[in-house]
Amino acid sequence: MSYDETTFRQQTNQTETDPAAYRRRVQYDDTAGNTLDQSLRAPVTTGSFPAVEEDGRDRLGVHLGWEVVLLVATGVIGFLLFREDSAALQRPALDSLLVTGAAIGLLTLGAGLSLRAGVPNLAIGPIALAAAFQFAENSDKGLLQALVPALIIGAAGALIVAVVVVTLHVPGWAATLAAALGVIVYSQLRVAPVVVQGDWDPTGQAFLLFGAFALLALLGGGLGAIGPIRRWVGGFRPYGDAARRGSAKTAVPVVIALLLSTLFAVGAGTILAAGSADPVVPGTGLEWTGIGLGLALLGGTSAYGRRGGIFGTLFAVTAMTLFLDYEDLRELDIALFAIAASVFAAGLIVTRLVETYGRPLPAGTGEEWNAAASNGTWSPDRPETWNQPGNPQPAPADRWDDGPWGQTR
Repeated sequence: MSYDETTFRQQTNQTETDPAAYRRRVQYDDTAGNTLDQSLRAPVTTGSFPAVEEDGRDRLGVHLGWEVVLLVATGVIGFLLFREDSAALQRPALDSLLVTGAAIGLLTLGAGLSLRAGVPNLAIGPIALAAAFQFAENSDKGLLQALVPALIIGAAGALIVAVVVVTLHVPGWAATLAAALGVIVYSQLRVAPVVVQGDWDPTGQAFLLFGAFALLALLGGGLGAIGPIRRWVGGFRPYGDAARRGSAKTAVPVVIALLLSTLFAVGAGTILAAGSADPVVPGTGLEWTGIGLGLALLGGTSAYGRRGGIFGTLFAVTAMTLFLDYEDLRELDIALFAIAASVFAAGLIVTRLVETYGRPLPAGTGEEWNAAASNGTWSPDRPETWNQPGNPQPAPADRWDDGPWGQTR
């Protein structure tokens, strides 16, 4: 054994006084396999180090602050609409407004739930359009006979997509985009607009429909504010190696999110078709995907999953509903795709805000680091005591008084 290697081994058995130096040595050990022993390349420490990955805690203050801004914006748009036409906020025009809000709200709820679960459902718009065609063509047979088949087909498709996502560990957006393309084929089989055949009018239950959406939005936001539930739902949030995100613990929320978001989209398409006097026009439905996801992001739901607010979805949907009516009264003629793109872009900015200020304080700073270090063997005010328990003491041959010249007689 060379002198340098012997010296290095003796030095590594001595007390480490600098944690940073120890980390550098360990890193060197991992790369210098031609000179170091296996025992040196895999050191075991008992000291507590700061956590590398987040533990799922989130600060809701940023969400509440942003929701105040959304509330103010909703009030401003409502004032502009009232100044343009005060009758727009009175019945019977108010009933149509609430029906539109309920449909947009269901799309946003589905989008927000899938985002929180880490599997954004890009098929909600095409599904809503397909459900609108299904209702328009079969509504003369009754509401149930027109709605139930769409719910069954949508649920079956959502379960298939969920199985693909969970078993193959593929991104939710990719799997749902493939499903969206298939649904678009169904819608584009129509070459002309389809007039609604039935006579069911949802404006008679306008307050009930919008109230149900508002209740679901607040209930979902409230449950999402509970830490264990939020972490469970967002278990598929991307981090680390994507191939390791396929446990049964994360599979259940993925299935629930994709299933409910699909059913919400079917309900939204049915309400939109029934509440409009215009025929259902063939298209892709992707503009409604953009609006639903954009409003969910704008309401404070993170594009990365898990994080979200309490009132943001309700305020964002209300503001969008008022804006669409205001835009129609002013005859601005803004394309839905343009509105969707604008809302989506704003939502991405909100996501950056939520991710930056909604996370907990970094572990390993201040009192957290001192508390963690006190559980180990290293203390910042006593660097001399940081070592690895169980390290062998210097070899007897290294001590002058243990040799033949230092023996006690």
